[in-house]
Amino acid sequence: MRATMKPIVRHPEVTVDQFHRGSVELLGLKLLAGGNGLHRIIREPTVNRPGLVLTGFTKYFASKRIQVLGSAEDAYLRSLPAVERERRAARLMRYRVPCFVFSRNLEPDRLFLRAAERAGIPVFSTPLITMRFINLATLTLETMFAPRGTDLGSMVDVFGVGVIIRGESGIGKSECVLALIERGYSLVSDDVTRVVVVDGREVVGMSAETTRNHMEVRGIGIINVAAMFGVRSVRTEKRVDLVVSLRCWEEVKDVDRVGIETQYVKILGIPIPHIVIPVRPGRDLARLVEVAAFQTKLRATGYNAPKDLDDRLVSIMRNQAVD
Repeated sequence: MRATMKPIVRHPEVTVDQFHRGSVELLGLKLLAGGNGLHRIIREPTVNRPGLVLTGFTKYFASKRIQVLGSAEDAYLRSLPAVERERRAARLMRYRVPCFVFSRNLEPDRLFLRAAERAGIPVFSTPLITMRFINLATLTLETMFAPRGTDLGSMVDVFGVGVIIRGESGIGKSECVLALIERGYSLVSDDVTRVVVVDGREVVGMSAETTRNHMEVRGIGIINVAAMFGVRSVRTEKRVDLVVSLRCWEEVKDVDRVGIETQYVKILGIPIPHIVIPVRPGRDLARLVEVAAFQTKLRATGYNAPKDLDDRLVSIMRNQAVD
């Protein structure tokens, strides 16, 4: 069976606990109350400041987002009488808020913490200033919510070009990858590549953490690429710039001998340049993949060799027709 994309695994929902554990070092989050609500769902990958809601205007309240309170919100709450603070906090807790975060290590008063504990809404503090927290939290959430999946192919960094090499079992993917590593290029993943969309426009490939730096060579077994070829022979992740499919010579009916038009294949909905290389004994697959990567790099700069030759031939024919 030919290598294909596995079904896309999307993460439209992230729990507060996942967000907390995945960003505790980056954001310095400290749980103050509402620990029984860590299972709550963050339904939108961004952050909101509930200042208007605290004043009573609730029409456009983005309650599905993480709510961050800074110095302004904290000072406003503290300016209110105790009874009014309790009433405002209770009104805020009636919404399906995932959690609250107080920036600058601000300590909410006991009325707010007590209301959050009753409602089962986690309350955190962070040492970051408000805007810094919003920026970092938004980037973290975008990563957690990003579409991701698994591509059945090995990935190598060739000339700075991230190349996924696909092909049927036994066609020579591992031998091709190994030859590229011997030539000084870097392994990203062997046999299975995890892919994720970044910023909605780029696909980044990486290996599973458990198998990172390792690859299987048929007849030899599992090898540690970093230990054998040095730390420069591996890298953690790389943007996917090219997909190369290795196919048996007999299966490729129409070989593109010119390559004027770039062919594409979609990974997680993003079009990636795609090249099919026919395989038969005696062909140096590593060299062909190397040239394909170099060709992709040249095209990224705006140079297209087939089109350049085509334009030259057309110009010659026109001149001959005039003569």
